[in-house]
Amino acid sequence: MENQYCKVGSINPIRSGSQELHLLRHQLQHFNQKAMEAAQKNSSLKDFFERKAEKIQKMLQQSL
Repeated sequence: MENQYCKVGSINPIRSGSQELHLLRHQLQHFNQKAMEAAQKNSSLKDFFERKAEKIQKMLQQSL
């Protein structure tokens, strides 16, 4: 049996196409939801989640 090695923390690039768009839309929805929850709790994480959502929104606009 051969040993298999993998890099810890390695990143696989997202393939272009519908899979990428689906993942980005899901992440956008997730971060928007987290920002709303943080706003209700008056948490300082609201700004963080909003910035993440903005970055993903820009990525979606560029891919269309």
